[in-house]
Amino acid sequence: MPPPILGEARAALDAAGRLPDTELDIASVALQLARVDAPDADWRAAAARLTDIARAAVLAATADPDADAGDLERRRIALAGVVHGSFGLTGDSETYDDLANANLIRVLERGRGLPVALGILWLHAAEAAGWAAHGVDFPGHFLIALEGQRGQLVVDVFAGGPALEAPALRALLKRIEGEAAELRPGLLRPMSRRDVLLRLQNNIKLRRLRAGALDGALACTEDMLRLAPDAAPQWREAGLMNQRLDRIGAALECFERFLELVPEGEAASRIRALTVELRQRLN
Repeated sequence: MPPPILGEARAALDAAGRLPDTELDIASVALQLARVDAPDADWRAAAARLTDIARAAVLAATADPDADAGDLERRRIALAGVVHGSFGLTGDSETYDDLANANLIRVLERGRGLPVALGILWLHAAEAAGWAAHGVDFPGHFLIALEGQRGQLVVDVFAGGPALEAPALRALLKRIEGEAAELRPGLLRPMSRRDVLLRLQNNIKLRRLRAGALDGALACTEDMLRLAPDAAPQWREAGLMNQRLDRIGAALECFERFLELVPEGEAASRIRALTVELRQRLN
């Protein structure tokens, strides 16, 4: 039987999975995911830290009328002062692949983390201040954008919060994709809160897969599906992992759910053929 803390955290994820995206408290959900990943960690201290960050963001908004009136550069400076200044949080470039960098409790304990983990803290602070912001699924490097009436300001939270205009974004893209890469439509498309959280967990899943911990990667995927029960790609991956673990019945259930969500197309055809093969193995 799993420890009670896992049951509590997973029940919270199930409840979050039933909420509309706009009603998700992104930092609170990330905290529940972290509890599952590190059940022995002090999640209450992390929750108190989140409260402190929110209070500091409210004070920063109150102290800067220009920021509160809509000046995005002033908002960027204020949020960077809270997250990176007052709370000393930074990107972990030295041990980037450490699993702790994707666990919000550990990030708050250690003061460093992945871009998406730091981004969640920026989004948490921005929401507390009453300022609109969203995640940006930039290739290979999560960013956030502060929203204003006349556009948005893209911020690199991993680097301490500098603003990224077009030349800096182009240079970042070339560093990730190669010198031939150029900015293209869709690169700065806003992410939903669920998608930000799934990107956070995807870091854990991929690191577990690289380490050969297939059971752990599957557990991570199942928790992602608690939060996003209609995430078709995750159902497909869960089915493939169950198949590799020779859990044929579970694999079929996952594939059937995938086909409910994606009944047509090349991927559906491949999964449908695979289910026929798996059912023959059960006979």
